[in-house]
Amino acid sequence: MNDNKMTAVEYRATWGLGTVFSLRMLGMFMVLPVLTTYGMALQGASEALIGLAIGIYGLAQAVFQIPFGLLSDKVGRKPLIVGGLLVFALGSVIAALTDSIWGVILGRALQGSGAIAAAVMALLSDLTREQNRTKAMAFIGVSFGITFAIAMVAGPVITHAFGLQALFWGIALLALAGILITLTLVPDAEDHILNRESGIVKGSFRKVLANGQLLKLNIGIFCLHALLMSNFVALPPMLEKAGLLAAEHWKVYLVTMLISFAAVIPFIIYAEIKRQMRRVFIGCVAVLLLAEIVFTGAGLHLWSLYIGLQLFFLAFNIMEALLPSLISKISPAGFKGTAMGVYSTSQFLGVAFGGMLGGWLFQLDGARMVYMGGAAITLIWLLISIRLREPPYVSSLRITLSTDAAQDTTLTQRLQAQPGVVEVVVVKEEYSAYVKVDTKLTNRQRLEQLVAE
Repeated sequence: MNDNKMTAVEYRATWGLGTVFSLRMLGMFMVLPVLTTYGMALQGASEALIGLAIGIYGLAQAVFQIPFGLLSDKVGRKPLIVGGLLVFALGSVIAALTDSIWGVILGRALQGSGAIAAAVMALLSDLTREQNRTKAMAFIGVSFGITFAIAMVAGPVITHAFGLQALFWGIALLALAGILITLTLVPDAEDHILNRESGIVKGSFRKVLANGQLLKLNIGIFCLHALLMSNFVALPPMLEKAGLLAAEHWKVYLVTMLISFAAVIPFIIYAEIKRQMRRVFIGCVAVLLLAEIVFTGAGLHLWSLYIGLQLFFLAFNIMEALLPSLISKISPAGFKGTAMGVYSTSQFLGVAFGGMLGGWLFQLDGARMVYMGGAAITLIWLLISIRLREPPYVSSLRITLSTDAAQDTTLTQRLQAQPGVVEVVVVKEEYSAYVKVDTKLTNRQRLEQLVAE
């Protein structure tokens, strides 16, 4: 038997949880390209309140994500996932039934409150073996990118055909479909595995927050999603004023996403295989700054808006792939799960900040002010990023220990003596060894063999 081949349970867990995660994110992002155009017809709507409606789900998500992840250790993964999806569905129904911007704001806040991402990742960790977990996590990462592209196209199409309320009804159905998949397709976990690579560990936040390199990356994901949300406050109405009907926006997003996804691949290969992540990272921030400058000078010139949009999403999609990889490489051994939790919280705080700031600036002085604000954010980010060091090109591994191996006082030294191993943390109470290793020099099988010996 090939021990690295996924079992039927692992396949079901990966596909099922990946689908649940994607359905929820699809519901979140479909609203993004349409709310500033169709939402202005809601009672009491203003540009500032539209920005609040766009960003408030991020604030709710940031508040509840880590507590819900820790709570899932006590109440169970599946009950928390189902409960979170029910809250998400309730928020969608409230937004569908209202004709007021305040009803949509309440609905979006409830959508964000159903924060299930940490519980989904924890359940995936429970249901997959160490040697296959990276593949399962990568599948969810890829599905996130595809889901975002689908949302950019599907949101305008559905809203033009059936209206904004119908879009929210559709999002509620997606949440119910996620519940059905969780209860029927996703396997039950026999045990909760305490895995510091995918789960949050109490008392470890200080070590993660004090890491200067991780702080730069958390600022980066904050700025990236702040730019995304602020741009989508201003961009859809500006495309419409420039002569592109709202019903046709999906065509622009489709072409943009296809081009950017195709262009991402060689940059990621260059960054990872050629070990030039810092150069690609700083280059992407510079391209984002250029995109904001292009937007600022575009006015109502449609082709200038197209060019700015293409530049933005080229850099955005590269950064979406690059940043989690950098977090994994830089986070201390045994703290990757906590580092990813702080990273995700920073991302959703950026969503909240960007939506609210974009709405306020748009109401204050129009789209040009929004783009100038985006350029200022990106310039600050660029100045911070220049001080980012080249990361160590290592992978984070968790190796399960037997009772005898966990008590072996020489294990840490023997693991650290292996080629490519840069850091080892043995947690004997958890029967685990967390290793940062250059897998070009030493692989998992060799380390597991060493532990077994």
